[in-house]
Amino acid sequence: MANTQKFDTIAIHAGQAFDPTTGAVIPPIYQTSTYVQDGIGNLRGGYEYSRGGNPTRTVLESLLAALEGGKHGLSFASGLAAEDTILRAILKPGDHIVLGNDVYGGTHRLINKVHAAWGVQNSTVEMSDLAAVEAAIRPETKILWVETPSNPLMKISNIAALAEIAHRHGVVAIVDNTFASPALQHPLEFGADVVVHSTTKYLGGHSDVLGGALIMNDDALYEKAQFLQFAAGPVSAPLDSWLTVRGIKTLSVRMDRHCSNAQAIAEYLDGHPAIEQVYYPGLPSHPGHELASKQMSGFGGMISIAFVGGAAAARLFAESMHLFQLAESLGGVESLVNYPSEMTHASVRGTELEVPDNIVRLSVGIEDVADLIADLESALPRS
Repeated sequence: MANTQKFDTIAIHAGQAFDPTTGAVIPPIYQTSTYVQDGIGNLRGGYEYSRGGNPTRTVLESLLAALEGGKHGLSFASGLAAEDTILRAILKPGDHIVLGNDVYGGTHRLINKVHAAWGVQNSTVEMSDLAAVEAAIRPETKILWVETPSNPLMKISNIAALAEIAHRHGVVAIVDNTFASPALQHPLEFGADVVVHSTTKYLGGHSDVLGGALIMNDDALYEKAQFLQFAAGPVSAPLDSWLTVRGIKTLSVRMDRHCSNAQAIAEYLDGHPAIEQVYYPGLPSHPGHELASKQMSGFGGMISIAFVGGAAAARLFAESMHLFQLAESLGGVESLVNYPSEMTHASVRGTELEVPDNIVRLSVGIEDVADLIADLESALPRS
């Protein structure tokens, strides 16, 4: 039976019944590698070895599926481990992937360097150009990989239209929902076949745990991915699973603040003489603003900005703030600044995904927005 509860309730309760032994409100961390069997092959709760299953991970996987409105959830040691698993569940040598021309550098590196070595081909395309997407699909195409909002240029892709194109050609539509999180966007509702997350980011939310996730409805695909999770072993550990569940409990309230802070900062930066362009879908000037308004319930906490003064101005800005700390990653409660061309997207230099060197990416945290704006103001070039 479908869960009719609202999102905020699901985030706090799904898969998280109190401990039947002690009545503990929070399910415990099952920090164990193996489980006693009641006779050979007679398993308690189906658990025999923690690579194959762990009760703490089961809680997280049930919660992830519920958050995205999916039937099946799988949890992994990192976002890239999740991506690698779904790629191997679908692809064989000679197959082809179509992906956006602005995706996380690690995703492109995984596909273009690791899977390409095993004979998997890929093409990049502007996902907002639906005709170009359809033209890029070949007979051997098996996956359409969509990231929306994209990293770092905040492009918005039409999930429903892209899923329809994919399905017309017998292609699996995979959506990376990391930037939006399920608090703001549910790709399965728009026809996506698989949702992927780096749970390190907004789902965990506190910059203290690595993780990844896959959510889907298809039983056969789930069985393939689950087998690879077991056979290759890229699983999330019990403590990491528990920390991610704890983070998810406050996802909705955190996203409210991330969104409101980012909107205020984007509006503050928009039109500043030192800034060439602000990339934030909450601005009416953003080309994906109208689509984002329909597809998302909020515009997120990620902003990218291009500097008039080029690379030198961008680098100086990134290295001059205090509350916005210079670091990889995103989605935590604290604000971070990143210089993509030499940090998160260094691996795509020299490709069609290369990020302009005047771009800085902001992960807007949940601090007081006046303090954040003051920090930005102190680092912006004086006119």
